[in-house]
Amino acid sequence: MAHRTSPDGDGIKTFPFPVDLSLSGVGMQVGRMDPDRTWHPDVPLERVHRIDFHVVMLFGGGPVTHMIDFAEYEAADGDLLWIRPGQVHRFSRTAGYRGTVLIMQPGFLPRATVEATGLYRYDLPPLLRPDAAQLAALRHSLDQLEREYTDTETLPLSLHTAVLRHSLTAFLLRLSHLAAGSAEAERLYADTTFTRFREAVEKGFAANHSVSAYADALGYSRRTLVRAVRAATGQTPKGFIDKRVVLEAKRLLAHTDMPIGRVGAAVGFPDSANFSKFFQLHTGVTPVGFRAELR
Repeated sequence: MAHRTSPDGDGIKTFPFPVDLSLSGVGMQVGRMDPDRTWHPDVPLERVHRIDFHVVMLFGGGPVTHMIDFAEYEAADGDLLWIRPGQVHRFSRTAGYRGTVLIMQPGFLPRATVEATGLYRYDLPPLLRPDAAQLAALRHSLDQLEREYTDTETLPLSLHTAVLRHSLTAFLLRLSHLAAGSAEAERLYADTTFTRFREAVEKGFAANHSVSAYADALGYSRRTLVRAVRAATGQTPKGFIDKRVVLEAKRLLAHTDMPIGRVGAAVGFPDSANFSKFFQLHTGVTPVGFRAELR
């Protein structure tokens, strides 16, 4: 699989969607996971790395332990893992990866479909465990998508691509319904105050760590924001912001060779010492120590 250098000039490999390996050059691929599958031929899979496309793995074996954004998930037969663009992840022994894998390039689906399917709901858990009926429907939908993907002879390319988009949308709608199906996820999504706060933090966490500033920008009192975030997550707004900052810092420390000071600046700490204190307070390890553990 090809790689590219990070725009920061740090010589970091980022894995883009491998369009050259797609049948007919379409913006998706679907096929078997088995011990003979080639994933990233030019990088050790047990190293933390980042992708800029969607990956959905429907397991037909296991269990397999897979790290996504520094959390370990154990997936077994019938489970799914959904890795979204920009997330860092790491494989365990690839021999255990059996089933079907779907990868999709951002931009392959129209915006309305992206919104309807929640493709960028990073707040939802990546590990999904469907019940028997849900699993049967997902497998049927994914099998149909695979048949359409491999049938490159019966339709011209424009119609073939349109059929793929429709089949992919049907599968993703089922998948997003499953992802949002837990009571907690539904509560988080329905709480407009928390949802607006979460979206604002996602856009602004690298520069804004102030609860009062978010409250003012959203038109809420600080007390209203505290109640909404605590009801949805059990955390304070400050704790929620700090957790997002720490996650991004971990991603940069694992994925880039940026100096510690530049990592701190990228998440809103112009002073390197203050960033190191913040990071150690929340993780129990220094930024240098965290990076060393992953290398």
